[in-house]
Amino acid sequence: MTELAGKTILLVDDDPEIRQSIEAALAPSGAQLLIADNGNAAVELTLEKSPDLVILDMMLPKRSGFLVLEKIKRGKSKGQKPLVVMITANTGQRHKTYARTLGVDDYLLKPFHMDRLLESVKRLLGPEEES
Repeated sequence: MTELAGKTILLVDDDPEIRQSIEAALAPSGAQLLIADNGNAAVELTLEKSPDLVILDMMLPKRSGFLVLEKIKRGKSKGQKPLVVMITANTGQRHKTYARTLGVDDYLLKPFHMDRLLESVKRLLGPEEES
């Protein structure tokens, strides 16, 4: 299962257990994984490495997921803006709506099934399939 070889995914979450679980689930995909545990590091890595996709926690130290999302979607980053999957335990509809206005590509509520995250990543990054 190396259908995402050549793609770069930035995983941003301050919870080591969540990072490890997502890393383990994504490892067989063949994508290169970058890791950040706070919002400032996420912005720096996005500007330096131009990932294809960012898996972004909403609640982060140093800079919230919303501020990271706004910076990487609307900021002056070189190259194409990454796709973003926001993950959060916050069930408020207001937050989901705000994330959408900032350009999030998918929004998952914690706890989520890892299959649901993988499906989202593959749908966003995978090759177009003819039906």
